[in-house]
Amino acid sequence: MNGRAASRFLASLAACAAGASLLVGVQAGPAAAEVFCGSHSVDGAIWTEYTQTPGVRQALGCPTSDELGLPDGVGRRQVFDNGSIYWSPGTGAHAVWGLVGQEWAQHGWEGGYMGYPLTDELRNPDGIGVRQQFQNATVYWSPNTGAHAVHGNIGWWWGQYGYETGTYGYPTSDEYNAGHVGGNVDDNNGVRQDFQSGKYLLWSGGQADAFEACQSACIGYGGTTDTKWVVRTEVYVNWSDSRLTSVHVTPTAAAFKTVLGTDDAASDLNEDWRQVGSNTRMFPGATQAEQNSTFQQLMCHAEFSYPNTGGGHFGGPTWDLETWRPVLTGNSDTILRKMLAAKCNWDTDS
Repeated sequence: MNGRAASRFLASLAACAAGASLLVGVQAGPAAAEVFCGSHSVDGAIWTEYTQTPGVRQALGCPTSDELGLPDGVGRRQVFDNGSIYWSPGTGAHAVWGLVGQEWAQHGWEGGYMGYPLTDELRNPDGIGVRQQFQNATVYWSPNTGAHAVHGNIGWWWGQYGYETGTYGYPTSDEYNAGHVGGNVDDNNGVRQDFQSGKYLLWSGGQADAFEACQSACIGYGGTTDTKWVVRTEVYVNWSDSRLTSVHVTPTAAAFKTVLGTDDAASDLNEDWRQVGSNTRMFPGATQAEQNSTFQQLMCHAEFSYPNTGGGHFGGPTWDLETWRPVLTGNSDTILRKMLAAKCNWDTDS
């Protein structure tokens, strides 16, 4: 766990501890109670959150209800002009309001997958956005991206690469179901979440007809490039065996070979290679041999991607580069013959 991840984990523990101490206070002695705005009484741990947490009373305004029970029969809430305070024995009392509160409400409030709030709204290190932690997710908001929840394996991967100030930036969508995740056939389904600058993360539980890296559970990440030769690049890493890593390039129409054309990706291979990695990390920590092998695979696809008589192109709609394939040796003619014989998917250098 990196330093920032550890600090956020400790913050969550501190929030839970604070909630527990509030509960002990309520049980041990008389609960504080006060009538606000001439209407509703605010009591106990909710009163403490409302009156003692900086900024909460100003943000919420006046109470518009008394304390209310929740459908789970465990927690309590109280409604105010601009939001609510939710309490449960395990999480304490925390205010939820604004666009973060709307995002939480869209996913079922405390009865949804996020659960109860663990913290109040927190300012992010960039001084621009805010976040609020819930039991099973965190909602991030910024002026340019809105409020979106991050959770699960996608959230874990995002955190490993720096949260909102790292590789991917703020989320620009929630998780959503997507096709062609981990493979090229229609039933290769998974989930996707979009982030800033055209980057996104993917998750698949694994399917037999998927790419090799995704025949069991895999994480994927990609970036929309929209350059001369490359539309987007996606990288998949097997969740159990990170050695199973593959890069999948969606070429532009201009990148494919034509019978008479000379201006294609094969004629501009070094620039094609640069564009493949221009908006995503192809494979962090790859060895030189793995990089050489994937460059050869890209060269093979670019060189032999002629149109098929029945439609499409030789090699398929994506150019698939697998890190585990060996580097081909020999002179240029020998290497090209090996590539063509293996249809760009060689398992041995022969």
